[in-house]
Amino acid sequence: MHRRLALLCMAWMWVQPLHAQVAAHILLQDSPLAGFQYHAGKVLWPQMQVGDGLTLVREPDNPHDARAVRVEWQGNKIGYVPRRENADVARLLDRGQVLVARIVRLAEVRDPWSRVRFEILIPLKAE
Repeated sequence: MHRRLALLCMAWMWVQPLHAQVAAHILLQDSPLAGFQYHAGKVLWPQMQVGDGLTLVREPDNPHDARAVRVEWQGNKIGYVPRRENADVARLLDRGQVLVARIVRLAEVRDPWSRVRFEILIPLKAE
């Protein structure tokens, strides 16, 4: 029975178009959100949920950090990839690498560095 089910699943996957296959991801990093207290995150906090997608935007002209990577939630700036952790992310974005980011933890604590944790993933294309 299990072998038959496995064969059916494999046959189904084979006939599906490539774009329908689920892509895998490599975890690049898991980080706290830097600067949350200075941006729209405080106002948007009640609407944010674990699993929400985030957008990473390079800011090479940022006057404070040439490797700055802005983090946006639904088009609103909510902070940055921490400076001590942004070198690889900036380099990959500069090379045109697509990165996926999402919220992995929200905590109602006083420390703004502990309120939002997010992960950055490298998507792998299905072959």
